[in-house]
Amino acid sequence: MGAMTAPATDNASPRAGGGTPAAGRYRADYRYVLMLGFMAALPAFSTDMYLPSLPDVARDLHTSDTAAQLTITAMMLGGAVGQLVIGPVSDRFGRRKPVLVGVALHVVVSALCAVGPAIGMLIGLRAAQGFFNASATVIATAVIRDRFVGADAAKLMSRLMLVIGASPLFAPSIGGFIAGQWGWRAVFWALALFGVVLWVVVLVKLPETLPTERRRAGGLRVAGAGYLALLRDRHFVGLALMPGLTFAVLMAYVVGSPFVLRDGYGLTETQFALIFAVNGLGLVGGAQVNAALVHRIAPLRILRTAQLLVVALSVVLVVLGVTGAGGLPALLVVLFCTVSFVNLVGPNANALALTRHGEVAGTAAAVSGSLQALIGGAVTPLSGLLGGDARAMTSVMVTAAVLGLVVLAVATPAFHRTRRTEALVGPVA
Repeated sequence: MGAMTAPATDNASPRAGGGTPAAGRYRADYRYVLMLGFMAALPAFSTDMYLPSLPDVARDLHTSDTAAQLTITAMMLGGAVGQLVIGPVSDRFGRRKPVLVGVALHVVVSALCAVGPAIGMLIGLRAAQGFFNASATVIATAVIRDRFVGADAAKLMSRLMLVIGASPLFAPSIGGFIAGQWGWRAVFWALALFGVVLWVVVLVKLPETLPTERRRAGGLRVAGAGYLALLRDRHFVGLALMPGLTFAVLMAYVVGSPFVLRDGYGLTETQFALIFAVNGLGLVGGAQVNAALVHRIAPLRILRTAQLLVVALSVVLVVLGVTGAGGLPALLVVLFCTVSFVNLVGPNANALALTRHGEVAGTAAAVSGSLQALIGGAVTPLSGLLGGDARAMTSVMVTAAVLGLVVLAVATPAFHRTRRTEALVGPVA
């Protein structure tokens, strides 16, 4: 497919690139970006297509709203565990085999979800679905780190957000249409079909980016040593936590909004899907703004400014949620602005975290991805447990945003202009 051309100049320092000679400047064509984007978006599609069906699942399976939300929580927790397993496996066996096996099993489990008779079984199957489709996310991120570092990696990750951002733009409408015509179980058959198409594309188009001589031999002991080395790096841990905490802001909105907007404000399924799509445009726009900025402004500086803005907007959301000031229009405007800034945080934090440990890119991607899934999964039932209204949703959003700012300030050099900061990520001013 001619996905990538030969490298031009090598911009990987021993620390930044982990001594991997393959890491350098490449040009990824749009088809390669689309493929990696759909790989990374597999969990998002598995969530967003199913999202409008949550109230129907609760009614059909005679369960509570909170139990229905647990089907999303289970998928994210399964994804967190799956990434921790698949990351070291991909460092040992390469990138292609793990993703092909994982996507194939995603297809099987999606079909089983379509025929699950009870909420308990559906929750368990969703956990398995998350475990297996995590392979696509880990490998997409690891492939980027195999070939790119620093601002180049941040730019490409932002380009992936153009594809991932299509999930909230189109997936709820597609899922809502499918569920409206054939019931919520048909959504899982559609996810199985999507997995089949993705598997074929990966089989034909994804090159192996981790040659044999760069693979890490060994079993559990080597994998454990890799994780221990990552966890000892305070800056890596802080940067790896940032996408998860920002994702928690987004997930509080994603999971809480069907009940807040449909039940609380009386919107129809079509109106909700339209609003969800508009906010998806904000996600895409934020990611593309970031892609344009990263070669002009240091990624850490963008990360710092964007996180402060997310906190400020989340505070405004809480005020609107508690007081009801401005009604639905004011809430929707501030929600759009908040969601738009989310994608100025995650791609930069991810790229900076992976830049520090290119020698174990799969393991590092697994840590970052699993933290994101774990934190997102922990957040998903909170809005329902706190009441399921606008006050509950916005309270969870502001808590996650403030925690993200605390981590950024305490565990990273984002607010400290030092030589170490410039050595890590370039000038911040």
